[in-house]
Amino acid sequence: MERILFGDNQFFAVNHISDEKSRAQSIKFKDDQAIIKTLDDAREAGINTFMCTTHDRILNICNIIRANPEKYKDYQIFPCMPYAHKYANAVTELGIVGTLKQYVPGNFFGSLFKGGVAYLSKDYTSIMELLIDSEMKMFKGIKTPVVFLQNVITDLLLGLRADEIFVAYHQYIRKKYDAEAGFITMNMPKLLDVLEKGGIQNPVICSSINKAGFRMSGGKEIYEKTLQTRKVRAIAMQVLGGGAISPKEAIEYVCKLPNIESILFGASSKGNINETANLIRKFDQSLAYNTETIKAN
Repeated sequence: MERILFGDNQFFAVNHISDEKSRAQSIKFKDDQAIIKTLDDAREAGINTFMCTTHDRILNICNIIRANPEKYKDYQIFPCMPYAHKYANAVTELGIVGTLKQYVPGNFFGSLFKGGVAYLSKDYTSIMELLIDSEMKMFKGIKTPVVFLQNVITDLLLGLRADEIFVAYHQYIRKKYDAEAGFITMNMPKLLDVLEKGGIQNPVICSSINKAGFRMSGGKEIYEKTLQTRKVRAIAMQVLGGGAISPKEAIEYVCKLPNIESILFGASSKGNINETANLIRKFDQSLAYNTETIKAN
């Protein structure tokens, strides 16, 4: 994984600081070309990985990327699924069977006999596989080396102690898409326990990691201990603590932590993209220099 990942919250009016900024972002990114321009600004800053939900509008972005293969030849996307609002709205409007008919590939009760049997027998693993295939259709032809399970599902499964679903998800992503299974959570220490118990070693886990302890279930100290003593490929998100920490202070803290493989952030402007990327590289270089100096002495 690359050190710096670019997220999509700002494109869909998700802002942890203010509703006013959310409204402004909604207006700014109402057109797909505005999203592409911001992604291109991130590419100019050396960020070639886009980590995004499976929001319906992402299909339009994927179509633009596919239509320009030379321009985006080194580009990759980390899909995060499911986009919960899409399914919640569909279930409300269509019911469970209607939602499955709409979103699984092909004819649910016809050509995809597997799907019909899965529903009737409550084979949730098979249904999960069908829904993964449905979500992944929009990324066909685009590099997707890591495919994430969204925290709304990850943490629900943690609470239900449905540990076998994590293993099934991990195995299916590897078998069907030759990719790593990633997990987004608000409880990294607990999830790591469960994944290791299921035989998933050194997993890719994306979680809130910040100096303020914002959305870090169990507290900042247990996260720091986990990173120092356990084997995990961690991605730090929400590093600004919902706006409680200055960018310089926030990035310095995260860069000094062990086992942080990547840092995920979103931004609306080219200036903010460059500022954050430059801060990450600055503190990474400073840490590397200090480490080499200590070794030399």
